[in-house]
Amino acid sequence: MTQRATSSGISLTAEDAAIVKGMLARGDRQHDIAAWFGVNGGRIAEIATGMKYREAEPAPTQYLPPPGPYLSGRQAAVLLAALSKAKNALDSAEAFIRTGTIR
Repeated sequence: MTQRATSSGISLTAEDAAIVKGMLARGDRQHDIAAWFGVNGGRIAEIATGMKYREAEPAPTQYLPPPGPYLSGRQAAVLLAALSKAKNALDSAEAFIRTGTIR
């Protein structure tokens, strides 16, 4: 017997569908659009084929996110770790300036 993974709980709204359609019209890849919304590519395909949100109009370009590809979870984790190190360095520099001691 196969067990299914727990649902992400992410549902696309009619407003999201308009953005999806705008991104598709711009030429974005379905894979990148799915990554932006954090959903399975099948949800994007349902919108692209008109199975879902057929009535939604594509969002204007100024309301679209930048084109993908987007950071992967791994890349985001590396970036967050680097930002944390940079923040610690800045905090230490500020403390040194204020007190003359290194933390």
